[in-house]
Amino acid sequence: MKINGKPYRTIWLNEKNKDKVCIVDQTKLPHEFVIAELSTANDFTRAIKEMQVRGAILIGAAAAYGIYVAALEAPRVAGFDAFVQAAADKLKATRPTAVNLAWAIDRQLEKISHGHTVDEKISIAMSNAMAIAAKEEAACKKIGEHGLEVIKKISEAKGDEPVNILTHCNAGWLACVDYGTATAPIYAAFDHGINIHIWVDETRPWNQGARLTAWELGQHQVPHTVIADNTGGHLMQHGMVDLVMVGSDRTTRTGDVANKIGTYLKALAAQDNHIPFYVALPSSSFDWNMRDGVREIPIEERGGEEVRQIQGRCEGVIKSVLLTPENSPVANFGFDVTPARLISGLITERGICEANETGIQKMYPEHH
Repeated sequence: MKINGKPYRTIWLNEKNKDKVCIVDQTKLPHEFVIAELSTANDFTRAIKEMQVRGAILIGAAAAYGIYVAALEAPRVAGFDAFVQAAADKLKATRPTAVNLAWAIDRQLEKISHGHTVDEKISIAMSNAMAIAAKEEAACKKIGEHGLEVIKKISEAKGDEPVNILTHCNAGWLACVDYGTATAPIYAAFDHGINIHIWVDETRPWNQGARLTAWELGQHQVPHTVIADNTGGHLMQHGMVDLVMVGSDRTTRTGDVANKIGTYLKALAAQDNHIPFYVALPSSSFDWNMRDGVREIPIEERGGEEVRQIQGRCEGVIKSVLLTPENSPVANFGFDVTPARLISGLITERGICEANETGIQKMYPEHH
């Protein structure tokens, strides 16, 4: 996507020094646009844990590049494989809910295992990291093409009226390598001249909607309005939402979806008001070994300071301020699970399927 007219991906190899990987530092947005460089495996571990990079797809791509950098760091004689494996274990432990993280790391380790020399393994790690990123980018573009058809149908029924789409969290290009998942159909619709308007949930406590989705929609000039998280139900009751579209951090083979905390409540409100609720995701976000999302998907619990404090710009400086009583206990669950029965359909790179095991298996027969 473009920032101030210049195209960017969220992660890329430094053109002059391929030992370093560049990222958009998402902790600085929307107030500062900062490119950070990661050059050690620990840099990647910290970047993922502290959410300099975030979003299931981008986490996976970043981890793939992290394995490449670990291979560069590893001893060249004895201990190469052990060093890379240790880096892989640390990366996997950073964020437990998004399945893309382990998926990308396991793909890297499997590919590297076929190398016969250290140089060959390093070369494989670099090319495979780039391939994973490119594959995810292409998948998101296809998701946009398939999801566009959903928006088109609603637009045709409404005539000149705008299609009002509610989003939650950031499932945009910032959460991916490019295009986004839930936003890919939005950008495609806007670029096709369809009249759309996006309701952007702020998405407490990290405010990925207010900080990130609103910022990137603004960069693309897509009409949008930021709302408090608890506003969605009211808008649905009053006919002000035509479609809810969200992303996924992990989807079971039966169609249950883990996404940012608060997604489940939006799905319940959508069902009560007969509003279609779609989840956009690539194949890498499926967990083919899980069947019951509520029981099986691990839910990340993050630090209480994210709830106690809020970050913003104050007198030109980015600051955090205390919101809660200083000694009040805090719980910070990062995700919730939306059962498949509440989901109208899954928008994937292969097309749109029903959110159930039969529909998913038809779309991905190789995982039968």
